[in-house]
Amino acid sequence: MTFLSILCALLIEQMKPLRADNPIYAEIKSLALRMETWFNAGHSTHGRLGWFLMMVILVVPTGLIYWFFKYNNWTLAAFAWNVLIIYLTLGFRHYSHYFTSIQLALNAGDEAGARALLAEWTKLDTVGMEVSEIARIAVEKSLVTTHRNVFGVFFWFLMPLGPAGAVMYRVSEHLARAWNEPEHMRNEAFGQFASRAFYWIDWIPVRLTAVAFAVVGNFEDAIYAWRNFAHRWTNEALGIILSAGGGAMGVRLGSPAETAVKAQVVDANTVDIELEDDVMPGEEPNIRALQSTVGLVWRALLLWMLLLLLISSAWWLGASP
Repeated sequence: MTFLSILCALLIEQMKPLRADNPIYAEIKSLALRMETWFNAGHSTHGRLGWFLMMVILVVPTGLIYWFFKYNNWTLAAFAWNVLIIYLTLGFRHYSHYFTSIQLALNAGDEAGARALLAEWTKLDTVGMEVSEIARIAVEKSLVTTHRNVFGVFFWFLMPLGPAGAVMYRVSEHLARAWNEPEHMRNEAFGQFASRAFYWIDWIPVRLTAVAFAVVGNFEDAIYAWRNFAHRWTNEALGIILSAGGGAMGVRLGSPAETAVKAQVVDANTVDIELEDDVMPGEEPNIRALQSTVGLVWRALLLWMLLLLLISSAWWLGASP
């Protein structure tokens, strides 16, 4: 049932993708904002309370409905519920139109259009960006978004929590961003627990995604980049995904030097000699890197689906009399 649920949800999303600004997501974002307003009194304990309350409101009912169907042997209802939850939590096509449009714009030589699309997607200042920088940021955003909206969801859906696990992952990912990234929240203690909780929830999925990128890409360079360069990102998860993904494609991702020690992006003109002699493998990002990213993501997705099919087949064969 797990394999078929994911397969059906993927097919439905390909035909009818759920937009990122759909009413369901809007309500969840609104609820998170209200929680922050109600509970944020400047202490991390309040953030912990708000986080758990969000989980009780959204995750517990999802699990109870699923187990109610399972307990009563309503197999078709449980299957339909799985498909619905996976469809709602997956985001494979949420932002793919940005990536595709940027790729088409660059192929057509429309750098201004590509900058405008990238700015709309990432909310960054893209004025004056070179093609290589546009390509780099688009590739990085695509890899991270795919991990958080697809592979992380897959992992937690496969756990005993089932659809409740998928909801938990997406909600915790949103809270980690919503309660830490906005300007007025960056130095607040309220979001500390949400950030730490998502770190541990994402600890295994992020490494499985990196392994998948390595298996379907250049394995040796992916592992080398992961082991030797991931620590240069202040965010460990981003460092693992981008170093492994870049190595797998033979593309050098990340700013000229990102180091957790300095906790800042270092300009290319100020990179130490020691760092210049120790650079990530691969070429500078270009238009071709966008196509390589599409291939890498699809191959990784097929790998996950193949492994899931093998596990499901083994389980059915073992359960057969």
